[in-house]
Amino acid sequence: MALNYIWVGFFVIAFIVGFCKMLFTGDLGIFTAMMNATFDSAKTGFEISIGLTGVLSLWLGFMKIGEKGGVVNALARWGAPVFSRLFPEIPKGHPATGSIFMNIAANMLNLDNAATPAGLKAMQELQELNKDKNSASNPMIMFIVLNASGLTIIPITIMVYRAQMGAANPADVFIPLMIATTIATLVAMVCVCFKQKINLLDKVLLGFIGGLIALIALMFWFVKSLPQDKISVYSTLTANLFLFSIIIAFIVSGVRKKVNVYDAFIEGAKEGFKTAIMIIPYLIAILVGVALFRTSGAMGYLTDGIAYLVSSCGLPTDWIDAFPTALMKPLSGSGARGLMIDTMQTFGADSFAGRLASIFQGSTDTTFYLVAVYYGAINVKNTRYTVPVALLADLAGTLAAIFVCYLFFG
Repeated sequence: MALNYIWVGFFVIAFIVGFCKMLFTGDLGIFTAMMNATFDSAKTGFEISIGLTGVLSLWLGFMKIGEKGGVVNALARWGAPVFSRLFPEIPKGHPATGSIFMNIAANMLNLDNAATPAGLKAMQELQELNKDKNSASNPMIMFIVLNASGLTIIPITIMVYRAQMGAANPADVFIPLMIATTIATLVAMVCVCFKQKINLLDKVLLGFIGGLIALIALMFWFVKSLPQDKISVYSTLTANLFLFSIIIAFIVSGVRKKVNVYDAFIEGAKEGFKTAIMIIPYLIAILVGVALFRTSGAMGYLTDGIAYLVSSCGLPTDWIDAFPTALMKPLSGSGARGLMIDTMQTFGADSFAGRLASIFQGSTDTTFYLVAVYYGAINVKNTRYTVPVALLADLAGTLAAIFVCYLFFG
């Protein structure tokens, strides 16, 4: 519903701004430019979607091998000690625990097809334990907030879009994105633990959180020790080495489980082809709305206003061009994706704004969509403090994204 209002708003605001510009500046070609932009963006949306087919099929093929090879289950087992502390109200051995682990592990591997069914099943099982069926329980809030923080190990789709938009090194945002999304997850976790009075000094939780902080600190230290012209090179090398190692690990896991890895790859690749085709209408719809909003001048007025406020505080304004992606992300994943692509198309995939928009897209998840779908599936109306904490995590991820983008590419 939120996306519906936003999409209609793009058209209405574009018409009003365009009409006012024609009246007050005498720009008689504004509506011609706007109509041309709608046709061009529709063509671009189709070309991007078709171009995604090969790369998306490739990655989802490897992901299917990993899924059948037991990688998701392995992540669930490794995460058991931590998640038993984060969800203390779930009885030991309850099936909800397994569904939660499967969902979060699948999200970390960017396996959306596996994550959503496991997430809905987890919510149904948590509702069985819930004493007040109309109000969100503590485990539900922790579960959804962790989902909204968007922790992802392998941001496949973002790298695929960057490749399609002509990025020289599509994986160069991998390390910055990992840092930003980890910070968002840490903020989400700590806030909910504090609210639910979960002992953050527990040695397992303390070790996990301390390990994440140490990893981020190590990345910062390593990056700061490098000359600026070497940062992107080492970031890209590390990302590509890690991703190739993941592919090998998936294949090895499949062979060990005696999976027919070729057939599994073909099965996943077919899903990639279907996914690429399915997103065509959604991508075209968003790109057309954004193109009208930008061509009319409304986007420029919005970013100029934000830039003026930011520069008045003596702060840099390079990040403003990518900021609409961050504003859209809590409301709509597809809307934010459209704005990310529009930013890369306008400023270049390897521009500061293009890279930052990609990091924004991967640093958090769609808060309002998750709340609507997961709570709606079990008819919970009182979400308590879910949304404020999730939005705080979104803010942390956004600020972290800006900081690391300056650190790596500034």
